[in-house]
Amino acid sequence: MNIPFFLQIFTLIFLYMSFVFVIALYKKNNSIVDIAWGLGFIAIALYSLFFKKTFYARQILVTTLTLLWGLRLSIHIYFRNRKRPEDIRYAAWRKSWGRFFVIRSYLQIFMVQGMMMYIIALPISVVNFLSGPAINRLDLLGLFLWIVGFFFEAVGDYQLQAFIKEPKNKGKIMKFGIWAYTRHPNYFGEVCIWWGIYVIAFSVAYGWLTVVSPLTITYLLLFVSGIPMLEKQFEHNEEFIRYKKETSAFFPWVSRVVK
Repeated sequence: MNIPFFLQIFTLIFLYMSFVFVIALYKKNNSIVDIAWGLGFIAIALYSLFFKKTFYARQILVTTLTLLWGLRLSIHIYFRNRKRPEDIRYAAWRKSWGRFFVIRSYLQIFMVQGMMMYIIALPISVVNFLSGPAINRLDLLGLFLWIVGFFFEAVGDYQLQAFIKEPKNKGKIMKFGIWAYTRHPNYFGEVCIWWGIYVIAFSVAYGWLTVVSPLTITYLLLFVSGIPMLEKQFEHNEEFIRYKKETSAFFPWVSRVVK
């Protein structure tokens, strides 16, 4: 039976996230899903690349960028979380969901993230399935956006981890390095990365339709699970309140002086 390509991608994600759920259930730690996020995109990129077996330049480019992004992100989150208890978000849901915790975790955490993964990975799937014309200026523009995004995401994460490791910084707000120009350099970087991949996909037939990918990740980080959820934890912190007044929330910009 010849299952349509995009249904195969959907099935791959379903099986992958179900497998991750079983591991999380065994470990009693749903934070594992954060480590699995980047690796899931790698699985999609490799599957879609080898499905077509054409290996054109744009396919190799998009797959390589996904590998670099996914591996860095998953490795970073693994080392960040390995000695920590379950993330406070998942721990709170574990407590509030009570006896429905298992089914709600599967549906509301793992399956919802699986659906988001499917949508956000659409430019990757489309490029690897449809190939398209030779590399052009749009691809170079997309690559430039990706590089900018990768820089902000990787450097932001590195600087934050270095800051946290210093005992003298306990309880303080990170506002140095590139964090002096944006309160969320890693989120800004993430958004740039997916707009960059979308621009690369634009040259492929129907690639323009995958704009739902960068729009989704942008909306989620700006208005749902990114900035609002993270900053809510610091809403009563005086140092953060001042930092918020001085520093751009998302787009890098010179800090404002607040008197």
